[in-house]
Amino acid sequence: MTAPVRIEADYLIETPCNPRATAEAIAGEQSSGTFVAVPGETPELKERAAARVERIELLDPLPAPSLPVARPVDPGGPWRRARVTLSWPLDNIGPSLPNLVTTVAGNLWELRQLTGLRLLDLRLPGEFASAYAGPKFGVAGTRELTGVYGRPLIGTIIKPSVGLSAAVTASLVATLCDAGIDFIKDDELQSDGPSCPFNERVRAVMRVVNDHAERAGKKVMLAFNLTGEIDQMRRRHDFVLTHGGSCVMASINSVGLAGMIELGRHTQLPIHAHRNGWGALNRHPALGWEFAAWQKIWRLAGADHMHVNGIGNKFSESDDSVIASAKATLTPLFEQRPCVAMPVFSSGQTAAQALPTYHALGSTDLIFAAGGGILAHPDGPGAGVAELRAAWDDAVSRKAPYSP
Repeated sequence: MTAPVRIEADYLIETPCNPRATAEAIAGEQSSGTFVAVPGETPELKERAAARVERIELLDPLPAPSLPVARPVDPGGPWRRARVTLSWPLDNIGPSLPNLVTTVAGNLWELRQLTGLRLLDLRLPGEFASAYAGPKFGVAGTRELTGVYGRPLIGTIIKPSVGLSAAVTASLVATLCDAGIDFIKDDELQSDGPSCPFNERVRAVMRVVNDHAERAGKKVMLAFNLTGEIDQMRRRHDFVLTHGGSCVMASINSVGLAGMIELGRHTQLPIHAHRNGWGALNRHPALGWEFAAWQKIWRLAGADHMHVNGIGNKFSESDDSVIASAKATLTPLFEQRPCVAMPVFSSGQTAAQALPTYHALGSTDLIFAAGGGILAHPDGPGAGVAELRAAWDDAVSRKAPYSP
């Protein structure tokens, strides 16, 4: 008999209880069990549908709980930690991303036994590759559309995000096109406000982008922020496509998983996935998600580009975490269909970060987006773009290991 296909998830758990008993409680909560036995909870049901504890690796305990618990099981500790792998039969939910999230990240953080829980990684069976198209463009398609090979796409962000009119935005885009930029994105706060309506912005901006492409023979990729309700996003996508656009952007935490899946199915353009709000899911080391697990969900839903922060960024994330995130987006999901997405480095990036970024990542398959590093360059945007491109050429050409 063929063994049932299973989903696996890795967690970091912290508990004042026995770690195996806690892992079993999580497995029961998220599959066939209840807090007391009920009619119908038969051995046959458990054999068919129960989650299993596959592995437990005990880690060093902590002197105090990482998270407050209103009604702790044992307020005196000690607080034990473990890396735990759970698995579920695929037949419990089928290859469904929304139900996958419910299963691996549902009623877990509320459990009284836990003073810390973090979802570290996921391993999904190939049935998910058949159910979801994943990125339609990814690295290869983005390079084909932009004509940029052998180096990162040099990009920037149009700011201020609230207050510029469509005409002023288009004028700035024209300056950036003349400067030799590869990629421009809307700020996540620029959507469809009365001072810069979406359709008016697309018309004005694409007029300049198309004019520049006719003159220069190169079309700048511009990610228009179409974040909204599902039907709005479909209409906005079609409007961008009709006007010759080559990318759209969505704030994925805002549109939600079902919204992103529908946009991914509808789109004929790359989807630039902005992760604003990510810090709430990740910043506490004993709570939330690791990016390695989280980004797999969005890549399967259709994200072609994934923001990963940047080396020496203006936020709280460490350089090691940024590079691990970028490597995760470039790691194939399935043997039969890689579903690779292009990492986007941003957040306070300048020419100074090119060499350490290339040294750490070992790849040029990325978008390197600098706002102030280009637009605030003392010699103008053209000099900013040239400086970034020269910095990356230098980084790639160096053979010796980088040392800070």
